[in-house]
Amino acid sequence: MLGQLHDLDLQLLRLFVRVVECGGFSAAQGELGLSQSSISQQMAKLETRLGYRLCSRGKGGFKITPKGEQLLTATRGLFESIEAFRHQSNGVAGRLIGEVRLGLSEALDQSVLQQVADAIRRFRERDESVRIELISAMPGEMERLLLQQRLDLAIGYFSQVQSAFDYRELFTETQHLYCAPGHPLFTDDTPDDEALQACDRVDHPYRFLRSDEPFQGKLCSARSEQVEGTLAFILSGKHVGYLPNHFARSWEDKGLLRAVRQGDMSFEVAFHLARHRAQVPGDAQKAFEQDLLAAFSKT
Repeated sequence: MLGQLHDLDLQLLRLFVRVVECGGFSAAQGELGLSQSSISQQMAKLETRLGYRLCSRGKGGFKITPKGEQLLTATRGLFESIEAFRHQSNGVAGRLIGEVRLGLSEALDQSVLQQVADAIRRFRERDESVRIELISAMPGEMERLLLQQRLDLAIGYFSQVQSAFDYRELFTETQHLYCAPGHPLFTDDTPDDEALQACDRVDHPYRFLRSDEPFQGKLCSARSEQVEGTLAFILSGKHVGYLPNHFARSWEDKGLLRAVRQGDMSFEVAFHLARHRAQVPGDAQKAFEQDLLAAFSKT
């Protein structure tokens, strides 16, 4: 009876299968490149290892025993499993596996989303079996998730004061100061500083962004972290506030928003690809980061 399988046992089992498939010892000689006596000795060795007869060979010719039939079925299953294991283990060697978690800032321009989609396409064309998770969040929340290592990468406008992060600039976004019908500035082509200071602005809780805003009016009774909330305040006609120009464009086209002193009241926001420096990236994360950088390098 076999205990542990050794290489010799596998060799003997392969010989057994070939003998059966060829229909006997003499027929298997050419296939195996062995003499009939050598094949007989090898078969006898296997039967001794197993403790039972596998075939009969006499005047009636070669005939497999019932136990030999059962072993033949088991052996074929074994070799199929070995081949499947070899195929899978070789495939895993060069295949990307695991998970990639990417955070995305809210209200991104269509062109930015197309570049993210291009990166996903590039990645999916690799030899991979990876689950990609996209999480839309505000920059403060993405920084928290990165610090907790619950995100692998994040695209957003960050403070860049986190020493634990690596940052790679991807693109910039223009923000204008807007007002809406009903607001005094909506019909004022060239409002002066005094008129601006009388405006009630929408505050943004992400302090680094607020400090970059050219308009720093003291009157502030509205607050919103999301651009949709800021837009609602502005559309009321009672507030002014900053919005990404790509987000506000359709509202401007409808005559429902107007940029205030476009140029000197506008500013640029840099968006970065951020990752936690202490989080050791796997091959899948490295490859996806490469594809993101390649997609954004085309702009």
